[in-house]
Formats: sequence, structure tokens, C-alpha cells
Amino acid sequence: MVTFFFTLLILIPIAVAIDISEKIDNFLEHADLGFYQIVDEYYKNFIIYYANTFMPLALFIAVILFTSKLSNNTEIIAINNAKVSFTRFLYPYFIGATLITILSLVMNHFVVPKSSTTRKKFEKEYINNRRQQQEFKFVSDFSLQLTDSTYIFIKNFNTESNAGYDFTSELYDGLELKTKLVADNIRYNKKDSTFTVQNWRLRKIYKDRDSIFSGNKIDTVFNFTPKDLIYKSALSQEMTSDELYKFIEVSKKRGVKNLNAYLVEFHKRTSLPIASYILTIIAVALAFRKRRGGTGVNLAIGIGLMFVYVFLMKISEVLGAVAGVNSLLYVWMPNIFFGCVAIYLYYNARK
Repeated sequence: MVTFFFTLLILIPIAVAIDISEKIDNFLEHADLGFYQIVDEYYKNFIIYYANTFMPLALFIAVILFTSKLSNNTEIIAINNAKVSFTRFLYPYFIGATLITILSLVMNHFVVPKSSTTRKKFEKEYINNRRQQQEFKFVSDFSLQLTDSTYIFIKNFNTESNAGYDFTSELYDGLELKTKLVADNIRYNKKDSTFTVQNWRLRKIYKDRDSIFSGNKIDTVFNFTPKDLIYKSALSQEMTSDELYKFIEVSKKRGVKNLNAYLVEFHKRTSLPIASYILTIIAVALAFRKRRGGTGVNLAIGIGLMFVYVFLMKISEVLGAVAGVNSLLYVWMPNIFFGCVAIYLYYNARK
């Protein structure tokens, strides 16, 4: 555990130093931005995010370093001569891996999303360029199913001014259209959670006739807010797991077509901490035997495998976010592959 935290404390300052060198110009552009605000709103949450991200890597390196030291001091030979099995030898490692997995699960599901909200808000205000900000500002050609029978369509909506144009609301009874509201402009009133529609036309369809009404301006209520119109995968990082799960379930009912980017984020929060067990077995099996070249060879092999794992993880996240695929399977694919490697190394090490 000491080696794990020491490795983590080595990796974090490197990440902070690289980030400072990239963003120092952005900080200097804002005269009102003080040192304490940068540390409190950005780098405190930056460290939380990357400490959680680096946990599997730090654990993997720590196990290799610690086990290689035992091997180089011939302590493992003494343990083998005492007829201690490889499975029994793994017990303390799994206790450590369990503690880190629990810590990582709590961080992933609750702590990191809350800290990401503050960090993203800071980035939006002081770091992101105008083009990145525009992605979250405008929503175009958007449709949403509010209930089993109510659908809305919006041509364009500005989430900053809470105003849009070319709005349509349709109410169905089964497959039959019953009511259709069309408005040139729509505005959300945050104070009382109502919508103001302008230049509206309401059509009610009956069995033998239609009734058409129109007007200049009217206030009404809809079962959505401007926040529900934004479906960007980056927003999933700011939700705790229970919020994200509810968001996915509500979005499914509303007929949102592709939620795989959100599902990838949801599944990743569990798959990454569980990888601690797999990486622990691989690291112990690699460093269990005394090698010519010592710790350096074990560390080189370990870091090489870690890069392969990170590479596969990133590919699986991208493929898992594609519409129509099983995101759960893709997110867990690196763990499945390396789990097979871990099982092979485990049985080989037992011999």
C-alpha cells in the first residue's frame, strides 16, 4: 500500500506539471483569476480526477516493484521452500487490491462526478475556446418523447438564452394524432418553470372535424427543461451514478436514439476498478520469478502491458459509443481479454 501511494504521488505531479504548461496562457488571459481560485476550483478537482484515473496503473506498477524486490532478496524462494502455495501467496495482494477497488468504486460513482462539475464549470469559463462552448450552447433539429403519447420537435434552441424557434408539440392517442401545437418561437421561464410560445397555432383533431386556434402569445407547461435537450457525452462525467442511471432510463422512455456514450460512462465506472484484481494477478505472476536484469525488466514488461490495456480500453470506449452495439460487452472487453491472460499466467505461476 505504501508503494502504491508513493507511485500515485509520483504520477500526479507529472500530470499537473504537463497541464500547467498547456494552460498557463489561458490563466494569464484573465486578470481577475487568482492563484487560490485556480487551485481550489480547478487543480483540486483535477488531482481527484487523475488520481482516480491513475489508480489501476499505480497499483500495477506498485505490485511489480514490491514483488520484484521480494524476488531479488530471494524471499520468494524461502516462501516456496516453506510449501506456501501461489494461491496463498496472493492473499495479501488481493486484500490490498480489494481496498483499492472499494476506494476506486466510491471515487468513480460519487466523488469524481461531483468534483468534475466544478472542474468543467471552470474550464467552460476560463479555458475552453468559443467553438467548444458553442457545442453546448445550441441544439438543432431535436426531437423528444415526453410521455407515451406526447412528442416535441425543435428546429433550433439556445440553452444559454433559453429561447428557440420552430417548435412543434404533438399529442397522440395510440397511432392517431389528436392535438398539434406549432409555434414560431419558444422561451423557457426559469422563474416559474413555464414556456412562452409566440405566434402559435393549435389544431385539435376530432372524428368528423378539426378545430384550429391561433394567437400571438401564450404561457404553457411542458414536461421538460432546456437541460433535457443537451445530449453530450461529456455531461455524463458530471452526474453521479444514480443520477446517470435515472437520466438514461428517462431518456429511453423519451425515445432518445443513441445513449451508448452515457452507457459506456456508466459501465466504465465499475469495470475499471474491478480491473485491479486482474492487473494484480498479472503483475505478481510477472515479478514472481527472479529474472536476469532485475526489476527493470519486470517494470518494462509491465508498463508495456499497461499501455496495451489502456489502448484496448480507449478503443472499446469509442466502439461502445456507436449506436446499435452492446456497450456493456465493449466496455468489459479489455477486462475479459486481460482476465484470460491473468488466468493463464496464474496457472503457469502455480507450477
